[in-house]
Amino acid sequence: MKDDTAGTLTVAAVPIGCPDDASPRLAAALSGARIIAAEDTRRLRRLAASLGVSLTATVVSYYDAVEQQKAGLLADELAAGRDVLLVTDAGMPSVSDPGYRLVTAAVAAGARVTALPGPSAVTTALALSGLPSDRFCFEGFLPRRAGERSRRLAELAGQPRTTVLFESPRRLAATLAELAGAFGDARRAAVCRELTKTHEEVRRGTLAELAAWAAPGVRGEITLVVAGAEAGAGQPGQQSLAEAADEVSVRVTAGASRKDAIAAVAAESGLRRRDLYEAVVHGPAGSQAEPGRR
Repeated sequence: MKDDTAGTLTVAAVPIGCPDDASPRLAAALSGARIIAAEDTRRLRRLAASLGVSLTATVVSYYDAVEQQKAGLLADELAAGRDVLLVTDAGMPSVSDPGYRLVTAAVAAGARVTALPGPSAVTTALALSGLPSDRFCFEGFLPRRAGERSRRLAELAGQPRTTVLFESPRRLAATLAELAGAFGDARRAAVCRELTKTHEEVRRGTLAELAAWAAPGVRGEITLVVAGAEAGAGQPGQQSLAEAADEVSVRVTAGASRKDAIAAVAAESGLRRRDLYEAVVHGPAGSQAEPGRR
């Protein structure tokens, strides 16, 4: 329930690369703020300087590791009637960046929460990808653990909507190869690099083509856009046991455990897990396993 004496939390988008993308409203908000929660205080001060803004606010460092602790303290400030401006390194807070916990705490404190809209790598990459944008899903960063990662990829393989992902440049080639293994080499995608910056680049192609392109190494901020599955693709019963067993082998080679790979491929293909296990261990024809491989 809204408390009329509480302050206002403003969730503000900041440029994702080019400072000129900052709106006059953002410059005014930075200039007039009493409290600013910033993911990186140094980047905040550089942005303010580029906009010709003198900061008079109390600047609070608000990043992932301290988000839970600081959210409560900032909520207390809001409850006391003081306004708070929230910014992150780039784009909109809460979108794979700190912000969700503070918004939740602000609502619980009865504070008004509003947004100062602006740039977003998600929608910018989607617009530039050349892929369908009428329906899409945002996955942020894929899980780092092999088992969780393979399960998530299996869930996404049959997703009919365009998928937007974030990825580190040092993991890009491996991720594209994993996506090709899970979604198919021919699935269309786009790698959007350094959006709105001097060296902006959008590379479009199949997942296999993009994995080969990224193999020598890529630099910069990366946003991936992957086409959705075509109608009927990845539906139960479409994959033979032999093909599914081969897919398990690919995922195990990529780092997944055999158990997790079998579970993911069985869920994706509609095959019984036990049948797939037998095909992986004994071969699709049911021949005996090699000694010591049981």
